[in-house]
Amino acid sequence: MSSGYETGRFAEVGDLSEVSSHTDVAQVAQRMLNDLRMHPDDWENPTLDRFLDALAASLQGLPGVYANRGEHFPENATWKIFAEALVMASGYE
Repeated sequence: MSSGYETGRFAEVGDLSEVSSHTDVAQVAQRMLNDLRMHPDDWENPTLDRFLDALAASLQGLPGVYANRGEHFPENATWKIFAEALVMASGYE
């Protein structure tokens, strides 16, 4: 890693731009599980308690993520937003 300290990475699950249903999110979750099983030492939050803590922080931080990308954060939740939060939680520090 290029930083002065090592941290985990986000789960590698592919493009989330087309996530639009609960079955899409289920596929993302399965890809996350596969990634965790293949690379358990690479994740920042590999345990349930760390992941849930990071998920809560990720959900709180989503409006800022959208703002940093120059995008409007929707008032109503979407499956895509939920999938983004799940993936963010895998590497959130």
